[in-house]
This record gives sequence, structure tokens and C-alpha cells, in this order.
Amino acid sequence: MTYLWFKAFHLVGIVAWFAGMFYLPRLFVYHAEADEQSEPARTILKNQYQIMEKRLYSIIMTPAMLLTVVMAIGLVTTEPDVLKEPWLHAKLACVAVLLVYHHYCKIIMKRLAADECKMTGQQFRWFNELPTVFFVIVVMLAVFKNNLPTSATAWGIFAMIVAMAAIIQLYAKKRRLAKEKELAEATVATKSTSEVGA
Repeated sequence: MTYLWFKAFHLVGIVAWFAGMFYLPRLFVYHAEADEQSEPARTILKNQYQIMEKRLYSIIMTPAMLLTVVMAIGLVTTEPDVLKEPWLHAKLACVAVLLVYHHYCKIIMKRLAADECKMTGQQFRWFNELPTVFFVIVVMLAVFKNNLPTSATAWGIFAMIVAMAAIIQLYAKKRRLAKEKELAEATVATKSTSEVGA
């Protein structure tokens, strides 16, 4: 019964932690792109994103990460033989990367708050996809354990990364074309206004 309690709250922690890790980098995208706005919108947006980032990280992500880790330790204490399993070693390696990612998000938050972050919205879109890849790997390892179909999984992950790259590039193109159209319309409006004034 103890194992089931640990497992239940481990899953609760994972869901909340990943919800935060999927959303926080998206806030970084908007935070970075707020620089494209004129004042006072730029300052208002950046201050709002800073508050949202801090609360998400402190109130949801970090407690959820701690719950996930503590419950995982509890799971291992109830079944210590699982530590000998190769699938768990791979899973723990992925979790270690995610823990580094989690703490690196805090560094980014501080840099954004101090206006010292050089990453663009486009770069943050890439950064935002990293936990998705590791999430899929961790889930696959937890479900299949030592029977993980490695070639199918590798091709699936590769296809997912290619799809993410295509979507990010298409969105970047869409934004660029929208800006060009907006600039062209502004130029036409300015030209017609000056002709009317003449």
C-alpha cells in the first residue's frame, strides 16, 4: 500500500512539474518578444511576465519538482532492487537533465529581470521543446522498462523533433511576413497622408 501512495503522489508531482516546465519557457518567449513593443507597453508586459514567471517557478514548479523527487525516493525505498535495472539508470539520467533544465530556468528568469538575457523569442521556442523530448523518453522508459523498442522510440523521437523544427520555422516565417505586411501598410498610409497634406 505504501508503494501505491508514493506512486500516486509521484505522478501528481510529475504532472504539475511538467505543466510548469512546458509553460515557463513559453513565458520566456513572450518576455523576450516584449522588447519589440513600444513604450509603455514594453515595460508593462515585461513586468507582468516577470511576476508570472516568478510565481510559476516558486509556487508550482519547484514544489512539484520536490514532490516528484521525494516520492521517487520513496518508491525506490519500497523496491530497492529496481536500482539494478538499466531502464531506471536511463530514466534517472533523463531526470538529471531535467533538473539542470529546471534550475537553468531560474538563471534565465534572473537575466530577463535584469535585462541581461540575449536569447530571442525564436531561441526560446527551441528551448521550450527540450522538456517535451525528455518527457516522452521518461514516459517510454517507465512504461516499457527494459523492453523499450529502441529503434521505434529513436525514430519516433527523431520524427517529433523534425515536426517541432518545422512548426517553429513555419511560425517564424508567418511572423516575418506579417511584420513585412504591417510595415508595407504603414508606409502606404504615411505616403498617402503626406500626399493629402501636399
